[in-house]
Amino acid sequence: MNRMPKIVDLIILFLINLILFNFPWHFSIIISISFFLGLFAFRTYDLEIMKSLNDSIIRVFLGLIVGSVFLLILDPLFLENFINRNKFIYNILISVILLPLMHKVYYKIFEKYEKPKRYLVIGRRDEIGDILEEIQEKSLNKVRFVDYLNPSPVVLEKYVEDGLKTKNKYDAILIANPVLKKKVEDKIEEYEKKGIKVEYLPYLAEKYLKRIPLKVIEKFEEYYKIIFENTFDESPAKRIIDIIGSIIGLIVFSPFILVASLLIIIEDGLPVIFKQYRIGKDNKEFLLVKLRSMKNFRTNGPRFADEEQDRILKIGKIIRPLRIDESLQFVNILKGEMSLVGPRPEQIPFVREFEKLIPYFN
Repeated sequence: MNRMPKIVDLIILFLINLILFNFPWHFSIIISISFFLGLFAFRTYDLEIMKSLNDSIIRVFLGLIVGSVFLLILDPLFLENFINRNKFIYNILISVILLPLMHKVYYKIFEKYEKPKRYLVIGRRDEIGDILEEIQEKSLNKVRFVDYLNPSPVVLEKYVEDGLKTKNKYDAILIANPVLKKKVEDKIEEYEKKGIKVEYLPYLAEKYLKRIPLKVIEKFEEYYKIIFENTFDESPAKRIIDIIGSIIGLIVFSPFILVASLLIIIEDGLPVIFKQYRIGKDNKEFLLVKLRSMKNFRTNGPRFADEEQDRILKIGKIIRPLRIDESLQFVNILKGEMSLVGPRPEQIPFVREFEKLIPYFN
């Protein structure tokens, strides 16, 4: 469904570099792929992003900037210092105008012509209906849940025969309750062998909601228990990417860190760095660092940032939305306490409270 804009973007980026800027074809490929990886990293191909031209412009711009960082690294290694500054800037400007417009066009085409996928649901509407309604909304009504069944083999066969074969009412079967599925396990296996598509709720929930609702975890507890309990050793490649990424991040952000540090000292004195113990992977405590963006006095107990608006410095109102205050955390990544991609490390008291209130939090 989302392959078309990705392919089109790669072709457009390649042609811009090949024809408009006269780069050699192999350089054009490297530049196009670098920009594309940046766009992909900022989820510019999510339908809800393509729906909004403003969101699309912002994310495309940020993605191109990230892609540019890749190019700055690759330029002396593979591009022979071939890229000059003017071509580089014009390349980004043209892309940031053209690509969001193309994404908007694709969204309109998708909205008008994409055929909805209709599911026969093995599950009860009163138990899981709200999650499926949210999935339907997030899919822009291109995923629809037509009928809900608490089936016997005979009932399921009747619905499948009528809906999938006779009336063409369903495109697939959705397993939304594994307990109910066991009652018709043989029939489900038979349909899969016949080529009838059978999908599972965790897949749809994660694909469209970008999260795992607790209701889904509870329904598919055995599946998620295996997933959650499997411990994986960190990939050496991932650690290498973290090290390289954090070094690049510190280099790129160092001018901003320096300027922000001076402004913090001018406005509120020392210290510049804020330190706080947080909970990381495997429930380990570590000392997180960031630029101080709040006035330097203690509050009673841990509080969320939106509860302390009165403490935010003037410079804090600038560096917080831009995440410049967080840029020091590249140090934590370099030390192996955090990763470029990973869950938010929370304050220790909050984590202990969440463990009591939220199932499966650990």
